[in-house]
Amino acid sequence: MQALQARVFDQALIAQGRALQLRPTDVVITPYGKSGTTWTQQIVHTLRTGGDLELDDISRVIPWIEMSPMLGIDLDAEQRANPRAFKSHLPWGAVPKGGRYINVVRSPADVLVSNFKFMEGWFFEAGSIGIEEYARATFFKGRGYFAHLKSWWPRRNDPDVLFLAYEKMLEDSLETIRRVASFIGLSPGAELLERTQEYSSLPFMLEHKDLFDDAMLRSKLENEGWLPVGSDSAKVRAGKAGAGRSLPETLQEEVQAVWEEEMLESAGFHSYQDLVEEL
Repeated sequence: MQALQARVFDQALIAQGRALQLRPTDVVITPYGKSGTTWTQQIVHTLRTGGDLELDDISRVIPWIEMSPMLGIDLDAEQRANPRAFKSHLPWGAVPKGGRYINVVRSPADVLVSNFKFMEGWFFEAGSIGIEEYARATFFKGRGYFAHLKSWWPRRNDPDVLFLAYEKMLEDSLETIRRVASFIGLSPGAELLERTQEYSSLPFMLEHKDLFDDAMLRSKLENEGWLPVGSDSAKVRAGKAGAGRSLPETLQEEVQAVWEEEMLESAGFHSYQDLVEEL
């Protein structure tokens, strides 16, 4: 699976994306994968357009920095509305500099479950790999979640960074929308705030799920034979907190052990919940 991903994600093209010259008003949505990226894209796009739905793929109107060169998308082009907005899963050290950044952090156990369900639809067929095997081959081995979090955590109070917690976004979506709007320089009225809350809600995004499934990237990978035929491409799924509690107890304990190993000394938090409370 890792070899396939390395083949698919051309590093030379990713480097082209990283060379993007950002404007000070540009917004980059930068969570680790499966931590609320698409949700935040929809919030930003609705706020800046008033509720544009004339799109076939959210990543066409808010381009994915790493993947856009592969798809022939010009990252330097003007967009449908201002501020320009982009998506990225890059850590702070690798992301293009000069813009404004919205980072969202989510429980590592929940991210593991969500990543597994997503990858099961994209890079391997359902039932072919168990979640414990997946966790040890990718999540624990690469520890990308922790590297990403450790890179962004010191930036959390920077004026050009809005650092959000997925669980808090769920608790108060309207306040989240207000904070995002203020951060990206917009002053929406009550009607647009309500519309944004509706358009970024789970029921609405599930109803329009084809807009949020990276259709352009999936089509390219399918056409070139890099994805299993007939797999589930859905990115918008449950949209809830607590999925990590479904993991086997031993796996939950491993997630906690890796958290303490990675985050206790570097950030001073015994658990993810401690970090969220600090926010």
